[in-house]
Amino acid sequence: MPKMPHLLHLKSGKDLETTYEETRAGFVALALERNRRSTPFVEEARALKHAASDVKDALSLLNISRIQTALLTAAGISDKAMKYLTPEDKEMAIGGLIKNYLDPAGTAFVEELVFRFLLTRGDTLGGSMRNVGGVLAERKLARATIATLAIAGIPYKWLDTRSKEWISGTKEDADIELYLAGLSWTVRKRQRTMLYNYKVPLVGKNLDFCLFDCSAQEFSREVTNNPSLYLALGELKGGIDPAGADEHWKTASKALTRIRSAFLSQGLKPHIFFVGAAIQVSMAKEIWNELEEGILSNAANLTDANQVASLCRWLCNI
Repeated sequence: MPKMPHLLHLKSGKDLETTYEETRAGFVALALERNRRSTPFVEEARALKHAASDVKDALSLLNISRIQTALLTAAGISDKAMKYLTPEDKEMAIGGLIKNYLDPAGTAFVEELVFRFLLTRGDTLGGSMRNVGGVLAERKLARATIATLAIAGIPYKWLDTRSKEWISGTKEDADIELYLAGLSWTVRKRQRTMLYNYKVPLVGKNLDFCLFDCSAQEFSREVTNNPSLYLALGELKGGIDPAGADEHWKTASKALTRIRSAFLSQGLKPHIFFVGAAIQVSMAKEIWNELEEGILSNAANLTDANQVASLCRWLCNI
């Protein structure tokens, strides 16, 4: 493993910068994901319109038991808030919806109901989309790591978020990144386990990547409490919007500094790395300088497949 692995895919800070084409492709990917996630809400709205069309006036909606939850949504009550409301609270919310908005709409009360239902569902979608860039980015890096292991003929196990069990990887592992919380493999008789979005006791924060010197079977709370078993730690910023790039880097940089300081206090220097989707000029220069000075062990632009592949090869061979 080279002493400066970033030089395998980077020649200068310029290589880290996200191009206009990559930014555009990132926004298109987010738009497609938004449309995919909105499909259930649109279908719910159609079903609500069909059910509500059975009555002649807004007040009669109270008699359709199967749409009461949808009426609460149209009243602006989120799924989370519904859990805290009493039957009386719910009745009051629906009554206010009918009195203040549906009745005044006259014969168009069904359309008004559907519009207000979609407004609340839109807020729900907006909330879920705020971190979608990070989720998609984590999946992309996980898939690239799996591909690296597969190409090298290295068997691996993956941690299923549903069963909380380690499962042996196969060639039929399509879409496992949707449920993957960790990977484990053996390279040159050295056992490695990678955990995603994992809380590190020494740092007191969740980190996007933690590579441990242990097998999946050996992984335990004792391992996470032993700083000497951490081989590499990384931060991932998957947002593609250039407007927020510098702020994301500042946040990530502070987190990486905190990680470095925590382990240095124990006399340890694990590999520290960064992967970002939106990397602007000044940010690229800072990252390059930290790479050259050895502050960062490696870095890559998530939108560049070659850089991601190179970084994953490095990770899998630590």
